[in-house]
Amino acid sequence: MTDSTLTMDPPGLTSNEAVVGRFAPSPTGRLQAGNIFSYLVAWIVARRAGGRMLLRIEDLDPDRSRPELADCAMRDLGSLGLTWDGAPVYQSSRLDLYRDALDQLCSIAEVDPCFCSRADRRSASAPHPGEVARYPG
Repeated sequence: MTDSTLTMDPPGLTSNEAVVGRFAPSPTGRLQAGNIFSYLVAWIVARRAGGRMLLRIEDLDPDRSRPELADCAMRDLGSLGLTWDGAPVYQSSRLDLYRDALDQLCSIAEVDPCFCSRADRRSASAPHPGEVARYPG
C-alpha cells in the first residue's frame, strides 16, 4: 500500500456519514494472514474516515468455538497495534435479541420455515453444469 492510498477518503462517502468498520472472527482456530489483512483494511478505512472499529466474536457454534481462541485473536490484534472501540461483542450473548427479531418477523408473516439439512442446502448451491440452482425447501 502506498502512502497516498492511506490518505484517500473511502470511495462514495461524504464527510458527514459515520463509518463503522467491523471484524467478526469465529473462535474456532487461530487468526491467519487473511484475517489480519481483512481487519487491517477495515481498520484503516474506519480510522481514516474518523469512524469506529468494532470487534464481534462469532461464537455461535458451541461445538467448535473456544473462548481461549477469542482471547488469542484479541491478543494477536493488539500486538499488531490493531485496536477496536468498546468491548468486543460476543454473538452468543445476543441470542435474546435474535429471538425477538425472529418473533417480530414471524408476527408479520415475513418468515417461511425451512427443514433442509445443511447438506441439502450445500448441494442446492452447487448445481452440476447444465442444472439450474434451486432452493430445496
